[in-house]
Amino acid sequence: MRIVITGASGNLGTALLRALEPGCEIVGVARRTPGREAEPYSRAKWQPLDVGEPGAARRLAEVFAGADAVVHLAWAISPAWDSPPMWRTNDHGTRHVLEAVAKAGVGHLVCASSVAAYSPGPRDQKVAEDWPRGGIEASAYSRGKAGLETMLDGFSSAHAEVAVARIRPCAVVQRTAAGEFARWTLGPLVPQRMIGGRLLPVPLWAGLRAQAVHADDVAEAIRLVLGRRARGAFNIAAEDVLDAAALGRLLGGRRVPAAKRVVRTVVRAGWRAGLQPLHPGWLELADRAALVDTAHAKSKLGWQPRHSSAEAIQELVAGLRGHDRGQSAPLAPPQPGFLDRARALTRGRPARQSQD
Repeated sequence: MRIVITGASGNLGTALLRALEPGCEIVGVARRTPGREAEPYSRAKWQPLDVGEPGAARRLAEVFAGADAVVHLAWAISPAWDSPPMWRTNDHGTRHVLEAVAKAGVGHLVCASSVAAYSPGPRDQKVAEDWPRGGIEASAYSRGKAGLETMLDGFSSAHAEVAVARIRPCAVVQRTAAGEFARWTLGPLVPQRMIGGRLLPVPLWAGLRAQAVHADDVAEAIRLVLGRRARGAFNIAAEDVLDAAALGRLLGGRRVPAAKRVVRTVVRAGWRAGLQPLHPGWLELADRAALVDTAHAKSKLGWQPRHSSAEAIQELVAGLRGHDRGQSAPLAPPQPGFLDRARALTRGRPARQSQD
């Protein structure tokens, strides 16, 4: 089976390379290809390609030729200022992939969407795959994933001959991705070794609830989709739902009760000043994202999560404290030197592209 994976060097792509059977012929597409001698990246043949650049559709069609399936994982989540624009990667890149799939005659397309594509759901009930996909306006990530769903709807209508599957995971975490999460969430004032420590205060508001899922469990779902040539949408999440108290214990040992509007104001001020990289839109997504039911994935694919939400976050926290990192550019940690951290404090502007 020949499988082409866009974004194969990222968080989920790395897990998928581990999950696929040794007999598969795997082609990895990435803007920055990893060292090919490192596991699991040695399992793939690599094509350096920016899916969002002009003319990428033609080059992608050449790469996709003869593939049994394409797995589209490439997505810019919180890019630095010197990275390609987020909208170019996510919107133009997806359009290029869809155009190339049709041109190359690929019969199976698997896309990574997200629970973020859903409109806000009930606070304490899980929703199925038929929940409206209107996104959350305050989150650029959510709006992007809702737009992806619209593109996939149009593509499926125009190309009924292609089996299109879309997975909708919640927050995807693993120890190997600790460096990436450190770049996205920790500013120069918060040493990684403090995460998960008993003395770190974690300001969280009442009513917060969240699901997480281990990257290996999402990769297993994709492997099952590929093996069954499945089509349609599949929610992917661990069973347990974490409240603010549980999240506080996992992240720092001590939750500090705080109103959401206060946390949002402080986070926005810190983001604008360059003190921390987390845009306040992520708080809105965390607060309003729908909880999802995974009965369809279990019945149709035979999928079962092997990790709970708490276990997955515990593993990520351990990776943050241990300064773990993956062997690819997307999973690299922030620069650890004192001078680098000092320069970050004096820039006076956001460290990441705007999420407004």
